[in-house]
Amino acid sequence: MSSVGPQQTGVLRRTPTIAIPSDVTCPAGFHELRARVDPDGLCWIFGDSRWSWGDAWDDIRRFAGALRREGVVYGDRIAFLDSLNPAIIMAMHAACLIGAADVVVDPRLAPDEIEYILRDSGAKVLFVGHEHEPTIATLLEEHPAITIVLVGGPSDELEPWLAGAERLDQQVDVTPDDPCLVLYSSGTTGRPKGIVLTQHNVMMHARRAWGDLDFADGDMILLTAMMFHPCAVLGAATGTPGIVVATWSIELLTAALDAGLTHAFLTPSFIGRLHRAGPQVMSRFAGLKTVTYGGAPMPTPLLRAAIDAWPSTQLRQVYGMTETVAVLTVLDDSAHRDADHPERLLSAGRPIPGVEVRTVDPVTRRDVAPGGAGELWFRTEQTTPGFLHDSRATAELVVGDRWVRSGDIGSVDAGGFVFVVDRIKDLILHNEDTVYPSEVERVLAEHPNVLESAVIGVPDKVSGESVKAVVVPRPGSSVDTTELIAFTRVRLALHKTPQSVDIVTTLPRNSLGKVLKRTLRDPYWAASQRRI
Repeated sequence: MSSVGPQQTGVLRRTPTIAIPSDVTCPAGFHELRARVDPDGLCWIFGDSRWSWGDAWDDIRRFAGALRREGVVYGDRIAFLDSLNPAIIMAMHAACLIGAADVVVDPRLAPDEIEYILRDSGAKVLFVGHEHEPTIATLLEEHPAITIVLVGGPSDELEPWLAGAERLDQQVDVTPDDPCLVLYSSGTTGRPKGIVLTQHNVMMHARRAWGDLDFADGDMILLTAMMFHPCAVLGAATGTPGIVVATWSIELLTAALDAGLTHAFLTPSFIGRLHRAGPQVMSRFAGLKTVTYGGAPMPTPLLRAAIDAWPSTQLRQVYGMTETVAVLTVLDDSAHRDADHPERLLSAGRPIPGVEVRTVDPVTRRDVAPGGAGELWFRTEQTTPGFLHDSRATAELVVGDRWVRSGDIGSVDAGGFVFVVDRIKDLILHNEDTVYPSEVERVLAEHPNVLESAVIGVPDKVSGESVKAVVVPRPGSSVDTTELIAFTRVRLALHKTPQSVDIVTTLPRNSLGKVLKRTLRDPYWAASQRRI
């Protein structure tokens, strides 16, 4: 895309970190503050383009004015379909200024899924990356009233669309309780649901989720698609510039290191790619001050390899839900390297400030005994007000006195560490026993020839469900299924041992990198009268 903001060369002066102001109530307010106190400080780097805080704030205000000119008013929704770029960040903050909400659409979705999201959200304006123009062209007949703005490429319309727009500040009718984001669930079961997040939700997350991170003059954070909204707000809140990366690429992230990247959020699958690329590539990232990871389980052998490869890097695992913006718990660096409590490497850490946790029997909805396993429930000001147009699903998600059900089975130890065992819908019922797939997957990950695995339950006429492992071998290796089953049998109880193993080249994943176990299960249950 062509940049929205002046093309500049060299490195701009970077903003020193200051405390997050308590009087800012709108996410866009942090950009207003930075533009006022340090207008020439560096805000974003995207490719060869750079924005100062003053540039970014000016573009955000122009974006808000162009939306208003397009007829977008308080309570409306807009949508963005593209890989991550600064325009997506501008759109979110501009929507906040006028009390609208931004619907961020995963560009990897199928046309039918995109059409459903546009119809369900009722977006008035859709911004489309130029490479996705053929996809969206087939949908225009279904949505004749929606305004399409192409972003980037030879037919870039964004800068002309912004030209001449009035620069708007936060409108007087906007409140912290107004929705600012609608993020659609990954759709692991049925149609995706629009998760509504308010300005207050996002602000509470910005104030509480990153408390153990330190930022200094010269630091830079990574902005990727998975964590763009919390990290973009964090950058403006702390005065820390961000490097915007469109795709998960070793080359792009290595270039970000060369540009000064110091704080990164990485997915476990990407860390696995770094590890498989060899010690030289892995050590290249050892200069990062912090690596935060999450979104999917980190195999224990890979985690140990990262700890060894990055001895001076502050490691942080985060666990959370889109329904609570993002982070609920953090496993900090001291817990990663605590030789007296190695078992805590298997935990998701402890709740961040302002987050309460319970373990509840999912059937009786009563608290289980301390240390026992149950569904993890959380209460926090970060919790969504609900799903868009789906009060029934909202009532299932948020219960009682604003407790949000995670759908995860877990426990909390005496030290307050949260251990996530498995998704409720992924549990396997083998005879009278409950099998947690993650426990089996943890053992499979220890096998030298196994790159990754997913364990599912498949129909069994005798036991109800039997345990099946779906395994991806390491590059250059092969997996003997009989030997692999024998490997697990000496490490697991008999009822947990896989009865069968499938060898595949890749595992299906959603946009967050989570394995789609329903996709793996469906072929086996297609002819069954019972589905799980």
